[in-house]
Amino acid sequence: MSEMEKVYNPSEIEARIYADWEKSGDFAPKGAGEPFAIVMPPPNVTGALHMGHALDDTLPDILVRWRRMLGDNVLWVPGTDHAGIATQNVVEKKLAQDGRTRHDLGREKFIEEVWRWKEEYGGRITSQLRLLGASCDWAHERFTMDEGCSRAVREVFVELYKKGLIFKAPRIINWCPRCHTALSDVEVEYEENAGKLWHLRYQLAENPKKYLVVATTRPETLFGDTAVAVHPADERYQDLIGKEVLLPLTDKKIPIIADEYVDREFGTGVVKITPAHDVNDYEVGKRHKLPALAIMDTSGLLNENVPLRYKGLDRFKARELALTDLEEKGLLDSVQDYENKISRCYRCHDVIEPYLSPQWFVDMPKLAAPAVEAVRSGRLKFYPERWSKVYFDWMENIREWCISRQIWWGHRIPVWYCECGEIICAKDDPQTCPKCGSDKLTQDADVLDTWFSSALWPFSTLGWPDAAADLKKYYPTALLVTGYDIITFWVSRMITMGLEFQKEAPFHKVVIHGLIRDEHGKKMSKSTGNAVDPVELIKEYGADALRFTLASMATAGGQDLKLAASKVLASRNFMNKIWNVARFVLLKLADNKFSAEKSPADEWILSRYQQVIQKTDSALRNFYFGDMALGLYDFVWNEFCDWYIEMSKLGLHKETFLTVFNGILRLLHPLTPFITEEIWAKLGNAGKVINANWPQADKALLNPAREKKMAVVIELIRAVRNIRAEMNVAPAKKADLIILCGDPAVAEALTEAKPYIQQLSGVEKIDLAARLAAKPRNASHAVINGAEIFVPLDKLIDLQAEIARLEKEKNKYQTEINRIKNKLANKSFIEKAPPEVIEKEKEKEKDYAEKFKIVEEQLKALAAS
Repeated sequence: MSEMEKVYNPSEIEARIYADWEKSGDFAPKGAGEPFAIVMPPPNVTGALHMGHALDDTLPDILVRWRRMLGDNVLWVPGTDHAGIATQNVVEKKLAQDGRTRHDLGREKFIEEVWRWKEEYGGRITSQLRLLGASCDWAHERFTMDEGCSRAVREVFVELYKKGLIFKAPRIINWCPRCHTALSDVEVEYEENAGKLWHLRYQLAENPKKYLVVATTRPETLFGDTAVAVHPADERYQDLIGKEVLLPLTDKKIPIIADEYVDREFGTGVVKITPAHDVNDYEVGKRHKLPALAIMDTSGLLNENVPLRYKGLDRFKARELALTDLEEKGLLDSVQDYENKISRCYRCHDVIEPYLSPQWFVDMPKLAAPAVEAVRSGRLKFYPERWSKVYFDWMENIREWCISRQIWWGHRIPVWYCECGEIICAKDDPQTCPKCGSDKLTQDADVLDTWFSSALWPFSTLGWPDAAADLKKYYPTALLVTGYDIITFWVSRMITMGLEFQKEAPFHKVVIHGLIRDEHGKKMSKSTGNAVDPVELIKEYGADALRFTLASMATAGGQDLKLAASKVLASRNFMNKIWNVARFVLLKLADNKFSAEKSPADEWILSRYQQVIQKTDSALRNFYFGDMALGLYDFVWNEFCDWYIEMSKLGLHKETFLTVFNGILRLLHPLTPFITEEIWAKLGNAGKVINANWPQADKALLNPAREKKMAVVIELIRAVRNIRAEMNVAPAKKADLIILCGDPAVAEALTEAKPYIQQLSGVEKIDLAARLAAKPRNASHAVINGAEIFVPLDKLIDLQAEIARLEKEKNKYQTEINRIKNKLANKSFIEKAPPEVIEKEKEKEKDYAEKFKIVEEQLKALAAS
């Protein structure tokens, strides 16, 4: 045992403790129990720890530390993702500061520059994960572009290519004109847009005085129209099907076609068909054998397929000019406001352009069935189960996955082209063409979508494609903990690839948590200024306080979490409470004054402790992190600290106290690893708490009868305390207590607990009777379970003075309520004040009304006495 500082200072202990854990190999798999493996969702190598990461890694760390203490063979695999687009953007910005571009360097030199950047800055987020206390086995750390993961990527690509499940074909894809690359459907963000719906006149070729009105949200794409379409059953246009219209602002004629895709209720029931710039139009074009005319280049500038006047213009500038020209020519029929959604790049947030381009795809519809069946059959379960619906909605309507990206940083597509026309897909770089023997081979310029390598993460990190010992021992992994926002991005793809290449799903369970939002429920964003930096919170409050806060907010339903700094402060106060209890323990141990026999309080706390062990186990097994945290908080703060410690001041039983407190440290360790490790050592316990055994409930110590008796005692003490507080009784004044109790069992419990009642409620004399001749005069009264209590007030307070004080307080609250009511009734105030100010005034009114009610009840009680 050693002395403890008076004030808990996490900054002085956390780095030291983590360094010792890591140096001592405490995170390495070594338990004799069953294998329990988790792979960390790999954060981007460009990233810094944000609140999403903090939650994403706190929850699995709780499970990992728990299972380690149970004696399981635990492996938590950490790693980072190469983050193709994000990393390339970072390095390109760095080059731009020197006036250079990646094209100045060339592909090979640019990749070398990215690797240099990765070596210099790529470890930032892993160092921050250490600050958080993540107990992953750093000896197993992986990177999606390390040698092993890269071999796995090639193996998978080649095998799927051979099976015809990876192919290259022209498709309408999501194109980012700023990042100059294709994006998959899940890499696109959608936002509400207050846009316009322009109604354009397409003149009939045979009679330009007549026209069809076509509604569009993207008039700049009209130069790529190759038809207009109506529904085949639309009676308004039956005589026009097969005829032609004049494409506005050009001299081209395009056909009027009939297709069931057309919604007769949208606009005028006539739509423009632009096969090269709309995914639905592309399908219509294929059915009707329409040409697909691309009118933009990869930067979103109009190309040579438009009139010269518009060539080279940005798409949105072209829109403005086209609308001006349409209006001048009398071809703009009308304009109306129109709410729609626009798609943006998830990285740079530029508006996505639907774009016809030859790209590489995975035939996900052919791969999806086993992944759906694995969840339908229950072999793989979602927690909470309701999130499986998101999974099924995605998988059962899945489309081809565009996996090629037009950037340089990433896994280059392992396909080579020979001048003779041969296409070679190989795991190793070919030297010559197998068909003609030429060595003039050109590798495909594209790289793979970052999520392609991430999809292999559960088995590529364990040594596949080799027959690795880790793969055999730890695959499938036990579970995955992640946010609901990447069920489509990542979870579904890992399940698909795991089943395809390992014949088993990569994990047995998927534990879904909500997303971190600010205290008002808004999405955190640096641009809006409401993002909370977890590293700053750790510096201010300590990692344990942040971890405890996140866990306590993680509800069983996977709802989003509203984070406020005040919640982290409350958790920091809890850490202080635990620290002070430990100091109290050390002082008591130094005094060496203990009771020889167990008291009723000892029997009660030992029984409650067994209950807490059982409830904590149940919460962890069902992934109810919030229930675990709040259950332990209530037990430690309320039952152990507020009740047991106060009762033990009448006589402390050493064995009971240390059994329960050391048990608390072990139960709290997965949540708050640093403070528990420090206190464990200060108390002179053997070894480290990280390696201690998980507490096991002893049913022999469960004592429902004692718990029932103590519940009555605690209720009585609370009632007396409430009376004293309500009547404004000075703490130093000792009260008398009259208890009317006709229940022998309750009377027995209260008689036995008289010393506790006197000690904890400021009571001197206690009269306990089965009946009373008359109700005591000038006494405050309360009813508890099985008894009535009376606290005579004559010697405690000046009744008239107290009544006068309360009347004054009541009038003050009424004045404030009236003031706020008048303010809220002021039309000018309501119109000008921000919503949050109005809400604050309403909260004030509610608070004053509650206080007014309490004072009124106190006055009634005094009048009755």
